[in-house]
Amino acid sequence: MTVDIDKTPADTPPAGPEAIKAIPVRHYGRYVSAAVAIALLVGVIYAFSQGKINWGAIPDYFFDDRILQGVGRTLLITVLSMVIGVVGGIMLAVMRLSKNPVTSWIAWFYIWFFRGTPVLVQLVVWFNLGLVFEYINLGPFYKDEWSDFMTPFLTALLGLGLNEAAYMAEICRAGLLSVDEGQTEASQALGMSHAKTLRRIVIPQAMRVIVPPTGNEVINMLKTTSLVSVVQYSELFRVAQDIGQTSGAPAEMLFLAAAWYLLLTSIFSVGQYYLERYYARGSSRSLPATPFQKIKANLLSLSNRSASTGGTA
Repeated sequence: MTVDIDKTPADTPPAGPEAIKAIPVRHYGRYVSAAVAIALLVGVIYAFSQGKINWGAIPDYFFDDRILQGVGRTLLITVLSMVIGVVGGIMLAVMRLSKNPVTSWIAWFYIWFFRGTPVLVQLVVWFNLGLVFEYINLGPFYKDEWSDFMTPFLTALLGLGLNEAAYMAEICRAGLLSVDEGQTEASQALGMSHAKTLRRIVIPQAMRVIVPPTGNEVINMLKTTSLVSVVQYSELFRVAQDIGQTSGAPAEMLFLAAAWYLLLTSIFSVGQYYLERYYARGSSRSLPATPFQKIKANLLSLSNRSASTGGTA
């Protein structure tokens, strides 16, 4: 009888599983949507290029002295209104959280009124309060007619700043409530007063929550300044309108104003990004890379790759 003997060595490992060939899934819907989006974009650009618009007038007036003065006034009213809004918002937020029912209800009524009425209506009301108050009398300090006192600049400042305080109050209140109550209890146990606790403990920690929406409010305020043209304040939008009427290019000057608003909001957005990154230091172990750091890392990776390729060759 013949016996078959397996001559395979005992120590030979068994054959492994066959390698899996991964076939990427093709997302045809993405290609179609991208093609449709590009086609729509090209169509819009073509429509504007064929319109009766003198695009050459935009660079001619972009750095005009009147436009630059309007940009300066827009930035001025934006910064001053936000200062009033932030300071007033912090005060109103503290009043809302106060255990005193009188101050709490006053703050609630202020926020309810200014958030419930359009800012355009508030501007017009401020401008026409001379119908109610004929004179303004501050005793020995100041006395004048209301129409001379309430200038377009002051109307814009009060209308935007006081309205912004109502929105900043809710943002600041949310930031203050985000701080753990144990922080306040610990500071009080150390003998710190309520005002010192807010200044040294609560507000610095609340800034991480307050800063991002405040940055959005600054950008929104920059665009809202265009409404003060109704009270005859010569900011960017009103100056662009005036130049458009005298130069015979009203549509072109509107595009010019839009370009300036886009430029300013882009600059403010960069500042907001770095401010948020600054106040996020205590909340995350590693901060996200800045755009410049990302560009530098990409350039270094490309240089290292080219160096390794050259060394291999």
